[in-house]
Amino acid sequence: MPFDFKKEYKEFYMPPKRPTIVTVPKMNYIAVKGEGDPNIEGGEYKHSIELLYGIAYTIKMSKKSNHQIEGYFDFVVPPLEGFWRQDGVQGVDYAHKENFKWVSLIRLPDFVTKADFDRAVAEATRKKKMDFSKAGFLTYDEGLCVQCMHIGSYDDEPATVDYMHEYMTEQGYSLDITDSRFHHEIYLSDVRKVPPEKLKTVIRHPIIKN
Repeated sequence: MPFDFKKEYKEFYMPPKRPTIVTVPKMNYIAVKGEGDPNIEGGEYKHSIELLYGIAYTIKMSKKSNHQIEGYFDFVVPPLEGFWRQDGVQGVDYAHKENFKWVSLIRLPDFVTKADFDRAVAEATRKKKMDFSKAGFLTYDEGLCVQCMHIGSYDDEPATVDYMHEYMTEQGYSLDITDSRFHHEIYLSDVRKVPPEKLKTVIRHPIIKN
C-alpha cells in the first residue's frame, strides 16, 4: 500500500472540529508563490495548482523512470495546502481576496532532495511542454500552532477562526502571524466534487506562549 501522509500523520491532517495546540515539525514542500484572488478562472492561483501536481506526480512516478531516487517509497500525493497573507492584516480579510499574497504547496516525502526536485522539474518541463520555473523547493519549520477542522464553505471560515482564537487565548497563547508565519489551510476535499457545505479544510495559525 502506498504511504498516505493523511493517515500516518493524523494529528496534522485530520484534527478534530475543536481547536487543538500542535507543534508542526520541519517539512519540505513544492511551493509556488503568487498574488491575487484565488477564485479567478484561468488566474495565477489556478495555474499554480497545475504546476504543483505536475511535479508531485513526476516524483511519484519516478519509480518507472531510468533514474531511481535513493530511499524512494510509493506514496499518495499529499493534499494541496496554502499559506495566505495580506499586507496590514493580521489574519485574513475575506472581503478583499484580491489583496491576497499566497504560497501554494504540496508536501514532499523526506527522501526527496533538492537535486531530486530539480530533476523532476526538468522532467516535467520536458514531458508536459510547460514552464515549471515558478515552482520552488521550500523547507519550512512551522512550529507552535493552533488548528481546527473547518467543515463548510471557505467564506464561512471566520467563525472557525474566531473559535480557534478564543481557545488559543484561554490556553495562554497569542496569535503570531507575521511576514514569515502564515494563515495556513490544508484542503482535504476536491472542490469540484464536494458541495461547499461539506468541504473539509484544516485551518492552522501560528501562536506564541504568553
